[in-house]
Parts: sequence; C-alpha cells; structure tokens
Amino acid sequence: MIKKFFITGTDTNIGKTTISGILLKKASNFGYKTAGYKPISSGIKKYKNKNSYTIKNTYQFINEDVVILKKNSSVKLSYNEINPISFFENAPPNILSLIKNKKIKKKDLSFGLKNIAQKSNWILIEGAGGWYTPISDKYTFSDWVKKEKLTVILVVAIKLGCINHAILTEKSILSDNLKCGGWIANNIFPKNKYNSYYIQTLLSYIKSPLLGIVPYFKNTNEINVNNINILLPE
Repeated sequence: MIKKFFITGTDTNIGKTTISGILLKKASNFGYKTAGYKPISSGIKKYKNKNSYTIKNTYQFINEDVVILKKNSSVKLSYNEINPISFFENAPPNILSLIKNKKIKKKDLSFGLKNIAQKSNWILIEGAGGWYTPISDKYTFSDWVKKEKLTVILVVAIKLGCINHAILTEKSILSDNLKCGGWIANNIFPKNKYNSYYIQTLLSYIKSPLLGIVPYFKNTNEINVNNINILLPE
C-alpha cells in the first residue's frame, strides 16, 4: 500500500520544507521507500556548477526546496520528477501562471504523482503557501488534494496569529471531507514567552493529533533527525 501525504501550512515561509525533510528521513528509518514531491515551485536561484570540470563559469538554476526534498528522499529521483512545474520569480502560482502564460493543469500534477508512486511507497507532497493557495483562476491547490484524496499534514508556525490561522485551516480541511493526519508545531523564532501557551491553546481547539514539536534551529543544515520527536501520520 502506498502512503501519500500532502503537507500544507498556516502561511508561507513557515518551515514546510524543513518539516518535510525530517518526515522523509523518519519514514525512511522505518523502512519505507520515501519520495518528496513538489509539483509547483516558485523562486529559483542561480548557483555556480561545482561539478563542471570542463567548462568554466557554468551555472545551474534550482529551487532550494526541491533540493532539500531530493536530498532527503530515499529513492533516486531526478530534479524534474520532484518538481515538474517551476517559476523563476517568487510569487503565487496563479499569478505567475497568468503572467508567463504557463497553465497549471491538475492532470499534470497527478501525472507526476503517479510517476513517483511507481518508485516509492511513502510520498510527501509539499504544497505552496497555505491551504487555499490558488493555482489558476478556477481552482486552488486544495481542489487537487481533494481530487487525489490525500491525507493532509498541517505545519503551524508558532507565532502571533497562528491560533486563528491553524483553527481555520483545519476546519477547511475537514469541511472538504479530507483526513487531517495531524499537525506539527514549528518554532520559527528563538524564544517567545507565549510559545507554550500558543501550543496549549491549539491542543484545545484542533481535533487532529499533535505529531510533534520542532525546536528552533538557527541553521537547518545542522538538524539531527534522531533528536527530533515527531510521529509519522497514519
């Protein structure tokens, strides 16, 4: 049986990719053939190609989130398999799609997922932004998730405003008749005297299980997965 999860967040830039990397490693440790999938990415950076020995000053254009998913997947996937649709600028997918005249079709997202499902049995699909991020003028990312009947994981950035955002997001997921496999509290700031109160309040309001609390990391490259207590969603 193939397990497929969609990871969304209460906002953008709240650590979905970092959490995805941790979950992929955890699942791999349990013996799953894991794969990360980011069907749509925005924001590409230029890096000098360190692997080029014959041509000087060659560069590659990559999205950092895709690189992290590729690095933490246990099965070998190409960059394009993990991320079939990409945009250079960092903006909402529906806006970039319109400006660049590059339509985003749900069937293309599904085709990429089907391809990965042939190679792995534990797939983590990372969305863009929050639950209702539009990917066209007619439908949002959540519409595709409903089509695929994916179990959703909610990442909550622990900060001012997270309580309202988290409650609304979970209500929306459940109202779409989808399963929320759990939520993860991500401490994106070093210290805040209200953090524990935020989490306690969320425990009172969110029906889905708390899978874990991720501490603040100044450098995410130094994360030791074995030291982070996160449960895998069912």
